[in-house]
Amino acid sequence: MTFILTRRRAVGLAAALPFAPLAAPALAQAPYLDIRPGGAFKPVTIAVTSFGGDQQEGALVTSVLANNFRRSVFIAPLDPKTFIEKQTNPESPSFDQWKMINAQFVVAGRSARGADGRVKTEFRLWDVATGQQVAGQQYVTDAGEIRRVSHIISDLIFTRVTGEKGWFDSRVAFISESGPKEHRIKRLAVMDQDGANVRTLTDGADLILTPRFSPNSQEITYMAFGRGEPQVSLLNIETRQSEVVGNFPGMSFSPRFSPDGQRLVMSIAQGAASNIFSMDLRSRAPTRLTDTQAIDTSPSYSPDGKQIVFESDRGGTQQIYTMSAGGGGAQRLSHGEGARYSTPVWSPKGDYIAFTRQKAGAFGIGVMKPDGSGERILTEGFHNEGPTWAPNGLYVMFFREPQGSGGPKLFMSDVFGRGEFPVPTPSYASDPAWSPLLG
Repeated sequence: MTFILTRRRAVGLAAALPFAPLAAPALAQAPYLDIRPGGAFKPVTIAVTSFGGDQQEGALVTSVLANNFRRSVFIAPLDPKTFIEKQTNPESPSFDQWKMINAQFVVAGRSARGADGRVKTEFRLWDVATGQQVAGQQYVTDAGEIRRVSHIISDLIFTRVTGEKGWFDSRVAFISESGPKEHRIKRLAVMDQDGANVRTLTDGADLILTPRFSPNSQEITYMAFGRGEPQVSLLNIETRQSEVVGNFPGMSFSPRFSPDGQRLVMSIAQGAASNIFSMDLRSRAPTRLTDTQAIDTSPSYSPDGKQIVFESDRGGTQQIYTMSAGGGGAQRLSHGEGARYSTPVWSPKGDYIAFTRQKAGAFGIGVMKPDGSGERILTEGFHNEGPTWAPNGLYVMFFREPQGSGGPKLFMSDVFGRGEFPVPTPSYASDPAWSPLLG
């Protein structure tokens, strides 16, 4: 029987090994964890030791942990070549040796197959300054779940070290692009947040755009061209069954789920204008939220579901507005001189709205507070577009197409712009959508 790993089940599999009780997060290093803009920031250093057990399984866990932390900005894995102690088990390390290379935390563990073919992976996290174990857990899973276990361990460590929620055990939906630029085939695809386990979900017969995850990560809504008017569709990731949402007389596009997963909000074209509608997914009854002769599009709910942020040219140029989730009067947020704003999306934490800004021929990815203040551009260049939030609200992923590159690729940045990293995909890629944390 295949075991489907969830966080709830993983906790249920906690071993009765002599792990020390989980202490409170080791937050004594407050100066290192000042992640505010302009704060005195310094990443926390961690030694990811080689996991023992079976060589293949141990090496995979070690590699995934180190790669996750390397892209985290807030946690810096040390170079294994500097390690004095070569630890390959989860026993207590020699703290004086780790202090010599300025390691603040040490993670050690092992991963090995049992007689039944299943894999037991265990780890411990040690605070070098105090000599205390601050996290420890073990998981027994099918062999195919080792990479996922590694992401779950990464999340637990990230939370213990930073005090923030994790983000590694998540997926990204995106548009996989292939073929010549004039006849580009765009397929819906999904992968782990680090670019592993890529799966293509559509066959390329339709042109797919703007995928968005449901709150339970089981469904994706997107816009599909190919059979008459472009329409919003829903697809179940596991069964790959899709259905068209509604039967509207005009083009429907830019869909996104409500935080409770019970509604979709989208744009519907009506002549030269487009307006925003919501739809109850149970009754399929639509509700009109805007009524203008402008182009209102790219709606996104606030985390509490009470407001919607969207873009509109009702004032003459593309700008960002907010309104009640039930419709009504709108408030303009963006006021950058000579700039156009698009693709707004609310952070899962509710503290920022990410957007695309076009100004003086350059496309930037930025964030602002929900009242429009504190605008900050994270990256800017020839063509950056389509931000999406990590489930903990600390990172933004987007796609970039450098001039003369031939096609777009995915990138991510932390919300303060301290680090930027490419997100590997097997082909050109655009329109990323980050899932919530999995099960």
